Amino acid sequence: MDPIKLGLLAAIVLAWLVLGAVWFGVMRRRRIPPDGARPGFAIGFVTNFLDTLGIGSFAPTTAALKLFRLVPDEQIPGTLNVGLALGSTLESLIFITTVKVSPALLAAMVVAAAVGAWFGAGIVVRLPRRAIQTGMGVALLVAGLVFAAVNLELLPGGGEAVTLAPGAFAFAVVVSLALGALMTIGIGMYAPTMILLALLGMHPLTAFPIMMGACALLMPVAGVRFVASGRLSFGIALGFSLGAVAGVPLAAFVVKSLPLEMLRWLVVLVVLYAALSMLRPALSRAPAA
Repeated sequence: MDPIKLGLLAAIVLAWLVLGAVWFGVMRRRRIPPDGARPGFAIGFVTNFLDTLGIGSFAPTTAALKLFRLVPDEQIPGTLNVGLALGSTLESLIFITTVKVSPALLAAMVVAAAVGAWFGAGIVVRLPRRAIQTGMGVALLVAGLVFAAVNLELLPGGGEAVTLAPGAFAFAVVVSLALGALMTIGIGMYAPTMILLALLGMHPLTAFPIMMGACALLMPVAGVRFVASGRLSFGIALGFSLGAVAGVPLAAFVVKSLPLEMLRWLVVLVVLYAALSMLRPALSRAPAA
């Protein structure tokens, strides 16, 4: 294996191990019970399954949390970034080793996203509930429109390249930095990364190791800050991680084909529901709880 890819994979695994040590250490010291682990497992299994197919997990998971009223809105970003980190780690191990892409571009975009996430998480953990509701509501509306545009074939399909010229390379890295920061408020980076690389003429498959590797590194980086702040549901996040252990391998190695267009339309509906659920209290004149 290319030494850059090997080093990146080692960094990704190490990042999750650090997150796991901090996460479970806090749960043990504070004697936090794993409340919500069972529904978290069910949701995590489904959304990590969809994530491995390239649909993304943040928007569907947020929709499920809102639908079943499992987590206060201000805890959703932390729960997503901590609980879904293991799924992204497993996905990155699969796709970085199997999909051909420029190792330099892969490493640069992944590291840039992690840097953006570190600074983004430092801001998000201090945001009030109304700000998080507004940010996530707008993000979910955008995600719903992106899913719809993909189904309607309004977005570019990409080219055949597996690397980029220097100017486009630098642009992609800067965008990845911004997307990493936005991930910490619950804005998934799968769809934006796919669109970015397609516009730059890269093969659609090259987005998979880049976006999954970026999430696998940035989510533990941001997750450590969320765990330290306590702004997450520890039990539901644990359920998400356990669900990933079952959902990711099933999607990657067992399922060969699914009606992805139909699934995307279903995701559009649930994401729009979640967006409205977020924006309604955020735009209400009553003070946020």
